[in-house]
Amino acid sequence: MKIGVPRESRPGERLVAATPKTVGQLVSLGYDVVVEAGAGEAAHFADDAYADAGATVADAAEAWGADVVTAVNAPSDPDVTRLAPGSTLISMLAPAAKPDLVDALRVRGVTAMALDAVPRISRAQALDVLSTLSNVAGYRAVVEAATELGAMFSGQVTAAGKTPPANVFVIGAGVAGLAAIGTAASLGAQVRAFDVRPEVGEQIESMGATFVQAETAQQEVSSDGYASELTAEQEALTAAMYAEETAKADVVITTALVRGHAPTTITAEMVAGMRPGSVIVDLAASGGGNCELTDPGQKVVTGNDVTILGATDLTSRMPQHTSQLFGTNIVHLLELLTPGKDGALVLDLEDPVQRGMTVTHEGDVLWPPPPVQVSAAPPPAPPAPPQPEVDPAVRAAEEADAARLRGRRRLVGFALAAVLVTLGISFAPAVFLSHFTVFVLAVIVGYYVISNVSHSLHTPLMAQTNAISGIILVGALLQIGNDNLLVTTLAFVAATVAAINIFGGFAVAYRMLAMFRKDA
Repeated sequence: MKIGVPRESRPGERLVAATPKTVGQLVSLGYDVVVEAGAGEAAHFADDAYADAGATVADAAEAWGADVVTAVNAPSDPDVTRLAPGSTLISMLAPAAKPDLVDALRVRGVTAMALDAVPRISRAQALDVLSTLSNVAGYRAVVEAATELGAMFSGQVTAAGKTPPANVFVIGAGVAGLAAIGTAASLGAQVRAFDVRPEVGEQIESMGATFVQAETAQQEVSSDGYASELTAEQEALTAAMYAEETAKADVVITTALVRGHAPTTITAEMVAGMRPGSVIVDLAASGGGNCELTDPGQKVVTGNDVTILGATDLTSRMPQHTSQLFGTNIVHLLELLTPGKDGALVLDLEDPVQRGMTVTHEGDVLWPPPPVQVSAAPPPAPPAPPQPEVDPAVRAAEEADAARLRGRRRLVGFALAAVLVTLGISFAPAVFLSHFTVFVLAVIVGYYVISNVSHSLHTPLMAQTNAISGIILVGALLQIGNDNLLVTTLAFVAATVAAINIFGGFAVAYRMLAMFRKDA
């Protein structure tokens, strides 16, 4: 089968649905790939690079007339007429907002798969272009904010004096919000973030930010991982918190979207209370904007010198990497649709991932899809069997007896341990006492050191534990073969455990480092 990659026709769009690298991956799946001439020009991919990767460079008619057509944006009306009846279209379609387009694809007999309708389940993460685009937008939002701020994000200490770090406040901790948090923190800013979902607090802190606590304004743990509409009381409480945080922030990045709708989180009154020169980047501008003063697609400067960026093309401002990531999402989808790796697309509507993305098929409209059964919350515990009623006085007496019994057992245990330690110290050689003292101090110090290390530093800490394990391993190897059977046994156990820790640590470290390799 032939896959067509047309040039995007939307004004200002610089992305392309396939790069030379992903074209090679599609060819390896058995497909013939046709790329429209100039399709990757805006993303800095030359036609020759596509040809070298195994694609055929042709005109628009041949690209749109392929068996499978993959694009970034939904096709225009003229492009729909170019699609061959019975072909498959893979692109972002926004089917809920474009019923006319859905009907036109049905009439044309096209099997349309919406990339922006990938079910949010674990096995579909590799296909999720919305997460890909959100990640890029979150990163770019910080870059745009740093450009407009006119000040450094990180604090500086020089002979001429010192400057404080920028204060960044992020609203929403989805993919875009976490990307913005990580980027701002890496630039040295002091980052604070809020999300109505309390379960994301640990993710915020792991990225190096402070999770703004507003328990009365936050929802219960979400059942599907998404935020829902706030109640009137929660809106009032969050508004007070937003006013306080924005007043002391140099940069505010908003990312709040509820099912595609952008609720107002920053009012004009809050903007009036911000410091002159501060910046708001509204990542929800495409949904109307979180800031009351946002003008989608435009830059607004208020009377008190606050800059509001409502850009809707942040991903297109980084076309090379965004196209590569977007194209990789499409490769993963076609790997799913090509089980035989023979260039033959097989659509399985029993698969919830494929069914959830399919909008039209064989002249029928399959949108909206059936709900996918998924829950991010733990299953409720089974109800406890009814207990017979007990007289409160009897229950209190039983609890008091149990507490006294626990206290006696604890006291006896401490006393026995103290006696054993005293006997051991009294009859042990002097060298044992010094070793035992070092051991106890090492346990105490190690406990407090490890327990106070940030989550984000656990992997670098592994290098230290590998070094300690190496010392243990060398010492154990020196003791193996000792005349004392007990010493030899302990040495063998120590060498085994230390070796497992070393090799396991290096395996995890290499996997982490591979994530940052350019050729990974």
